[in-house]
Amino acid sequence: MKQFPTPIEGTYRKAALKVPEAIYRCSGIMVFGKRIKSLVFSTDLSIIKNVNADAIIAVYPFTPQPVITQALLMAADVPAFVGVGGGLTKGLRMMNMAVFAEMQGAMGVVANAPTSLENLRLVSRAVDIPLISTVVRADTNFAARVESGVSIFNVSAAAQTPEIVAEIRSQYPDMPIIATGGPTDETIAATIEAGANAITWTPPTNGEIFKGIMDRYRSGLPYEEG
Repeated sequence: MKQFPTPIEGTYRKAALKVPEAIYRCSGIMVFGKRIKSLVFSTDLSIIKNVNADAIIAVYPFTPQPVITQALLMAADVPAFVGVGGGLTKGLRMMNMAVFAEMQGAMGVVANAPTSLENLRLVSRAVDIPLISTVVRADTNFAARVESGVSIFNVSAAAQTPEIVAEIRSQYPDMPIIATGGPTDETIAATIEAGANAITWTPPTNGEIFKGIMDRYRSGLPYEEG
């Protein structure tokens, strides 16, 4: 059995969030020589700075802005994949956002599920970093997206995720696939078994974390116990 040395935690960083151990059963995706197994789905800078995920996937429900990407990349000490639109944001604006993201240091750009094939082609021709296509439906034309320049699929289809992952894997044995793992070790394992190479994890919100801490404080308990 592989023997690991004593982990280094520090006094203040040991309270950081940790992704589920079940995620590390997956193979990971290789991007520019870095192996990535776990991605945290967040745009909260305090969480991004205090989580042990291998990478960040930062997609938000507003028109992407370079200043947001810059802030995320400054906070992250791991690779970041950032949203560049595809729903509300299209065409040259989406392409320019992808170019800005690459120049700012993003490791990849994420296109929302509704992104047209034309817009996928625009982005893929403009940047040298991976174009990630989010998939939320089983009837997606995967071949057309691959032909348009998509190099990684990001499956986020709730309970249908393992089924869609398996379908992509059957068509593309070597395609890198990121997928949401769900809330339990069992759902994560099922997604990996279906063929996912890397797993996204949605952390508790800042408010949820604070509630637990404040409950302890109100009970006269210190932060680190329990």
